[in-house]
Amino acid sequence: MDAAFTPEHEETGRLLREVLAERRAPGPRADGAGGAATDPVGCDEELWRTLARRLALPGLLVPASYGGAGRGPAELVAVCEEAGRSLPASPLLATAVLVAPLIAARGTEAQREALLPPIADGSLTAALAVPGGRLATALALTGANHPGDWSGGGRAGGVQATPGEDGWRLYGQADQVLDGHSAGLLLVAAHTGGFAGSRTLLFVVRGESPGVVRVRQSTLDETRPQARVELRDVAAEALGGGPAGQPPGPVDEVPRALAVTGTLAACALAAEAVGMADRALRRTVGNVRERERHGRTTGPSPAVRDRLADVYARVRSARTAAYCAALTQDPPAARLALAQSLETLRTAAAACAQADGGGVGSGTGPEREARLCLGRAASDELLFGPVHLLREHAAERAALFSATDPHSLPHPGPLPSREASPEVPREASHRAVTA
Repeated sequence: MDAAFTPEHEETGRLLREVLAERRAPGPRADGAGGAATDPVGCDEELWRTLARRLALPGLLVPASYGGAGRGPAELVAVCEEAGRSLPASPLLATAVLVAPLIAARGTEAQREALLPPIADGSLTAALAVPGGRLATALALTGANHPGDWSGGGRAGGVQATPGEDGWRLYGQADQVLDGHSAGLLLVAAHTGGFAGSRTLLFVVRGESPGVVRVRQSTLDETRPQARVELRDVAAEALGGGPAGQPPGPVDEVPRALAVTGTLAACALAAEAVGMADRALRRTVGNVRERERHGRTTGPSPAVRDRLADVYARVRSARTAAYCAALTQDPPAARLALAQSLETLRTAAAACAQADGGGVGSGTGPEREARLCLGRAASDELLFGPVHLLREHAAERAALFSATDPHSLPHPGPLPSREASPEVPREASHRAVTA
């Protein structure tokens, strides 16, 4: 099975491709040092305004009643796949994927009316601040996000929320906050309550509020800027309303909302990885053809084509997994799609370097492409993985294995004979690579 976007999805991708081409590669330069990604803001602000004005990307998932595009996960995957091919330095993931859906789902009517329209028109960027670098846990990607455990649980190292006379006050620190150094709005996950009333809530904090200290951190992927956010007696407003000391909703309501956002984010990240792997493959195939056209080969041509055919099959499979996960919004499928896409991106990076004949460190164009792919894969896995935990948690959510009865699994039976299950011929993949 292969993923097939609707004409509307393809048109969205085409328009985004044209906008990014007009900006002349706003992400990192070919040598990996990078353009807009290395300035103090960490993104191409003019590009962000253009994306908002022409494509409404900041408000892609924001309801139309609040000035957004009112689109769904399928459109998000189409956009993120194209963004993965171009690597724009923009706050799309942090603002449109992580924060906007949480405000739309959990905010009061007054909060939605105040925050969603400026997010949708691109004038307000946002970041999700989770303490202790536990973003993957908070989004329930690598384990269950039980209330209170990952946000501090009353211990040092988290973010604590205490009720005061004038509302909530936040204390603590959050590391690895995507776009946290420049976001105009922070959505902070904080722990509140004693042992009996322990819970996690989300709080709205303006980026320039007194007591907020933000320090940009070095990252493997310069198009994913991160920051350390320190909160020193900062005034905050609980997302969902309610007076200080009286948290709104059931104790597990915030973890459930974060888990839904995690499924959406996994689909978006998988699509980005697929787009980047596809770009690396296409450029590698072009370089190999160019060398063969001039009679300069660096190794056995059939071996190179076998390697690239394998990468092609992996990219198509990962693309299908990401698209199907977006359509179903099934949590295990989304986590498996993300794990598969990150592995595919690494495989494409290795093939890119090996087909060049130089490998990492050769200083050639394919080597630089491999370095960008590996940086993105490693950065995403550190933030949202690792891959083996993504798969393990997906298996737990799907109840594939029984923790109490190891003998409950059906016996797989004898292996099929070679005659019964012949190898799939590679000719189709070869034709796709050499066409």
